Amino acid sequence: MLLNLLIGLPVMLICLLLQAFFLNISLRQYARYKLAHVGSETASGNVLLLYTVLLLLTLGYFTETVIWAALFMLLGEFDDFRTALYHSGVNFVTLGYGDVVMSARWRLLGPLEAANGILMFGLSTAVMTAAVLDIINQNKAKMKKRRRRWRIRRRREP
Repeated sequence: MLLNLLIGLPVMLICLLLQAFFLNISLRQYARYKLAHVGSETASGNVLLLYTVLLLLTLGYFTETVIWAALFMLLGEFDDFRTALYHSGVNFVTLGYGDVVMSARWRLLGPLEAANGILMFGLSTAVMTAAVLDIINQNKAKMKKRRRRWRIRRRREP
């Protein structure tokens, strides 16, 4: 069990750092877009922006799944990378089919990877929630401005 932790926790930390890297890129892209389009954001632009953030975060997930699969291959758990990647993906998204299992010696790495996946999806959910709330607040502000202009115009008309 201790060996599983000594091997799994550093891989988990590497994946956390990697996801932080992808998260940083996503947030920078988000901020750049917002600065470049202040006041002129469009619905399609916002959709494209959210899509870009999601795509970058998903790329992070896939990369982390590949890292775990590579670890499983290095430990000699699987004969082919395809099976290792499948098993890694099932662990990472906490699906847990159980149709492919690791030996008793390394079995604890599965829950460690699942914990890694839960952390990553939770973090990404928080980022996407913040982005969506930002877009909602931006649209609310635009609607308030339009209402004010409309009220001012109505007052001026005889």
